[in-house]
Amino acid sequence: MKVLLVDDHPLILSALQAMIQELDPDVRVTAVGSAGAARSALAADANFDLVLLDLQLGDASGFDVLVEMRKAHPALPVVVISASDRASDVIQAIDLGAMGFVPKRASNDTLVEALRLVMAGGIYVPAMHLGSSQGPASRAASPAIPAAETATYQVTPSFEELGLTPRQADVLTQLLQGKPNKEIARRLGLSVETVKDHVQAVLRALGVSSRTQAVLAVSQMTQQRLERRAVPR
Repeated sequence: MKVLLVDDHPLILSALQAMIQELDPDVRVTAVGSAGAARSALAADANFDLVLLDLQLGDASGFDVLVEMRKAHPALPVVVISASDRASDVIQAIDLGAMGFVPKRASNDTLVEALRLVMAGGIYVPAMHLGSSQGPASRAASPAIPAAETATYQVTPSFEELGLTPRQADVLTQLLQGKPNKEIARRLGLSVETVKDHVQAVLRALGVSSRTQAVLAVSQMTQQRLERRAVPR
């Protein structure tokens, strides 16, 4: 496994590199301190399995770098590692194609859990109050979803809980994988208009107003379910 770390803080870069290599001695870590160095590393070797990307880089916005990476390397998972844990930043990162968002204040165990989930094809986000963000990516009103002290990740909830039809459940599954409406239509053998109707029904069932918020809402639902299971009976 080959991992690219992108962070302009030398101490954090060194700590992340050491932690990842301790997890598995076979992991090859390339650590760079700028967006320019990250571009060069990917140009020299496009076979990385994962990128950990800081949002605050000295030579570029991490969001801009994320967009570049997703466009040039659409199959390469990118996890944002940031000192920020604002809901607006999380929403924007996921909306731009990040497969995870881990605040730097998170524990090593949280980071390990996030990386394992992303490599398995899931999406990792910190628990948050979706209605608290004020960024441009979340201007539409959304219901309050209880926050928790620990991070969680995307796992499809029970569709019966949401009152979805089997076809709407299929659409939600595709939506959580980041598939656009045209691809969902092709995969499910539906018209694009029908998919749009199903997506709107799913958003109403989740009580959110965007696809990105749907991913985050599912994550919060999963956290609540896991917390209930953890309570001693």
